[in-house]
Amino acid sequence: MQSPSRIGRKQPNLAVTDPSASSAAAAAAGMEPELDSTKAAAGNRKHLAMLERLSKRTAASSAGSPEASPVAAFLSRFAAAKAAAETALSACRSSPDGAAASLAAASSAVDDLERLVAEASHSLPPYELRSALAAVSDLRAAHKLAASEIRPKKSFSFRNKSKATKNPPQDPPALPQPPQEQPKPNPDAILPGFGFRSRNGATLVRDLRAANEKDGDFTLADLVSCEVYLKGKCRALYIHKLRDCRVFIGPVFGSVLIEDVERCTFVMAAHQIRIHEARATDFYLRVRSRPIIEDCSGVRFAPHALKYEGIEDDLRDSGLAEDTGNWVNVDDFKWLRAVQSPNWCLVPEEERLPIVDISEVQEKED
Repeated sequence: MQSPSRIGRKQPNLAVTDPSASSAAAAAAGMEPELDSTKAAAGNRKHLAMLERLSKRTAASSAGSPEASPVAAFLSRFAAAKAAAETALSACRSSPDGAAASLAAASSAVDDLERLVAEASHSLPPYELRSALAAVSDLRAAHKLAASEIRPKKSFSFRNKSKATKNPPQDPPALPQPPQEQPKPNPDAILPGFGFRSRNGATLVRDLRAANEKDGDFTLADLVSCEVYLKGKCRALYIHKLRDCRVFIGPVFGSVLIEDVERCTFVMAAHQIRIHEARATDFYLRVRSRPIIEDCSGVRFAPHALKYEGIEDDLRDSGLAEDTGNWVNVDDFKWLRAVQSPNWCLVPEEERLPIVDISEVQEKED
């Protein structure tokens, strides 16, 4: 026998005259408000749960988005700084009248780019770091070329003056001599900036505590057979292309980026140190994080061995008063095996430098 509800669905005309169907419909009608409120509450709970899930998903996707990545942030800043340097270099050639000012602006822009790479070097993946370093190197070479193109124009103007003095027909053979003497002096104006560049066999001393560049950035580039002494602290240090040098540096309260060095000795303290293409070189370090090497061979490490009057205050002010012992915890990015990397080792104790006191080393003008 079919229930009244099923009869009502199949035969609507009979359901109206069936008393039992009418009573069942009335009972169902009496429960509708209660059922509707229960369903509404359940629906609200599901809706709120769905909104919460969507909110969490959105927050998670935002946190993992490339815009929030430190690498993406660096690449954005690097692209802007690189564009500024390229614009300044273009101005050197497009406006000869203001070439000197444009050349100085270009040098400053390239220095800013170097500093940006040095500060971010510790957190960048190897590929991004190599690309950034290559871009900086290309811009530095372009700056050198622009400077060399500008400088002969100045010497040519001096040659014109010498032609004016040549008017008296007394000494015609002296004409070739002035142009030969002019190119001989090659000062470091080609690479202006804060640091030492393009020196050979020099003793380079700077007390950063007394200099106008206090707590700034410092650059060492293209040095051969030099001894470098820096007393005081600096924010960042960029080192490029040194051969047979001994370098003693006060605390660096930022990053140190070392690239293309050979047969050198470095004594320094810093928060972060990253080393690329070093060969047969010793590092005496105090460093907050683990030193990183890449494309290196024959490099050795030992504890910090530098002293000068006031170094304790400089170390404390730089957050380097405590020796973490990380000088021995070297990470080789080109050696991913579990065994010890063959590219680095510790300096044997009997070969280590004693504490080097540079308190009496005097500042020199080179």
